[in-house]
Amino acid sequence: MPSTENRPQFPRRAVITGGMPYGNKNLHFGHIGGVFVPADFFARFLRDRIGPENVIFVSGTDCYGSPIAEGYRKRVEAGYEGTIEDYVRANHDAQKAALDAYGISLDLFAGSGLPPAKDVHARLSTELIGRLHERGYLHRRTTRQFYDVEAGTFLNGRQVVGRCPVRGCKSEKAYADECDLGHQFDPEELIAPVSQLTGTTPELRPVDNWYFDLPAFRDELERLMDEWDADPQVRAVVTKTVRESLVDPVIYVQTKFREAYDAVADRLPAHTLTEAEGGQQSFSLTFAGWEERDAAREVLEAGGVRFRTGKCLLPLRITGNIEWGVPAPELDGAGGLTVWVWPESLWAPISFTQTVLAGAEEGRYSSADWHDWWCSEDARVYQFIGQDNIYFYCVAQPAMWEALGWGLTQDVPVANYHILFMNKKASSSGKIAPPMAAELLDHYTPEQLRAHWLSLGLDQKAVSFNPKAFDTSVSHKDKATGEDVLTRDDPRVVDPALKESAFLTNIFNRLARSCFYGAANVCEGHLPAVAPSEQAVEAAREATLAFERRAYEFDAHGALGVAEEFARAANKRWDEASKAARGDDAAYEAALADAFVALRTTALLMHPAVPAGCERICEHMGFSPREFFDWEHALEGPLELAAARGETPEAHAIVPLPPRFDFFEKHPSQVKGR
Repeated sequence: MPSTENRPQFPRRAVITGGMPYGNKNLHFGHIGGVFVPADFFARFLRDRIGPENVIFVSGTDCYGSPIAEGYRKRVEAGYEGTIEDYVRANHDAQKAALDAYGISLDLFAGSGLPPAKDVHARLSTELIGRLHERGYLHRRTTRQFYDVEAGTFLNGRQVVGRCPVRGCKSEKAYADECDLGHQFDPEELIAPVSQLTGTTPELRPVDNWYFDLPAFRDELERLMDEWDADPQVRAVVTKTVRESLVDPVIYVQTKFREAYDAVADRLPAHTLTEAEGGQQSFSLTFAGWEERDAAREVLEAGGVRFRTGKCLLPLRITGNIEWGVPAPELDGAGGLTVWVWPESLWAPISFTQTVLAGAEEGRYSSADWHDWWCSEDARVYQFIGQDNIYFYCVAQPAMWEALGWGLTQDVPVANYHILFMNKKASSSGKIAPPMAAELLDHYTPEQLRAHWLSLGLDQKAVSFNPKAFDTSVSHKDKATGEDVLTRDDPRVVDPALKESAFLTNIFNRLARSCFYGAANVCEGHLPAVAPSEQAVEAAREATLAFERRAYEFDAHGALGVAEEFARAANKRWDEASKAARGDDAAYEAALADAFVALRTTALLMHPAVPAGCERICEHMGFSPREFFDWEHALEGPLELAAARGETPEAHAIVPLPPRFDFFEKHPSQVKGR
């Protein structure tokens, strides 16, 4: 039995962030279902749990960088006449419309290059980069950058495509200095680079940029991983992925190049040779640091030795020469640079928080000082990300926060596994195009999809989204004739995306209608005047505490499982008790009292997942959302909520329910005859 003494501890204030989508496209189902719905679930839960004035939920369009510049270039080639700002604004507006359609309750969905956050973000970028430089953690390095001779221009990011050089990487696509799985490398390591401007092989030419000394923070990151290992809110995939980079730099050389290696071995920096074992095809060279490894690369390349590198901490590039970016401050006479999009997206949520607070009405939030949200011991920042972004948010960002010396608290990363489509990885730039978030709403309601995505268990593994409406493979061949006898339009074919909807449209709806229609018939339109049974109260208490624990641990699948199991049991008790009480109004009212306790608890627990329907239940029960969903009174029933108002049950009127009313509706396409 859950104990109130062991309830999880929540912060006084909290910031929730959702990963920022690039400003070159609209949102597909993976953006919404894999990141924003889980983030919204937790944000709504925290608003109910610690108060809406203590929660800020922000995200925004990643406006800058090569993906946007390249997308805009292609649009212009196709005849687009707007500016790049127009291009980004149109995509931002489409993204916000999709988020609104799914009920994502952001306090601000901003744009790093759009008002009102643009100037705030630019100021913070200048301040932050200057601070890192002042504290000695920025170093100017001359590195080589891809240059397209035919186009006469340097290439950035996604303007170059090749294969990832990191040993063991299974990425389908790699760009100038990172692959689509988040591995970092130097441009000269990219295998088989091709310019996306001309299709030619680009040259490498020297450029100067500023780099953050990420390798200097290996010890701090090791200590943080030990802390995260003991934190039930941090998933194991995070620390496992981070620790893959907290190792000494390694070069792997195929055994067939052993003689070529031996010929240059004495010219390499000090290293440890580990021979190939157990059928391995490569031996390894381990170095003390990345600089020694890079020096060895030059020697090996000159000696004709082919090799691949392993993961390790490398200096993080902060600036670049792409025109479409946040202007970088001039440092030590080096000017005309812009900030690389990845680092500035790490501190963008701080810019967005500052923007929210600056534009808020007095008293809307418990503090108007952003430091109280990002630097206070009694505040937490929860960042919802995809697993392929762990390197930036869980390696680069913690080190950068430490380097700044501003007292920034280390965030709680909530990394979800990929949400697949029809059992395959889909992406806007890949071979399998995912359905856009907006087009799914032609077949499903937002609450049906929210409940389904939250139940997938993306905290545990990659799971596939298989909506029947988009499954072209749904059919069954008759063994005798070989003809298709079932298609996706056949009602006998079950839609996996509607598994959770059956609970909403049947069990939850039935429990709510039973309460309100029953109260109208037996209680003259007010709350039942009799106290609920101890069994009903205890069942509600146990479910509430179990849900709270699972929500605290970001286990939305488990939390919704608790709510559904509780509601199904309560609905069964109601069916049995109401049938037994036919003709006995007193017994029927007692059964209603238990049902109302169950309804209020179910609506409280399901509110973060399916808010619209739960808020309609709140409205018809005659309470304000702040009263009804406040977790300060989570273990109290409707009678106690009414008493807190100074009302007796007979004085607390219920809002009448129209005939055949549904709190959770099916999509029109799912209703027979439409």
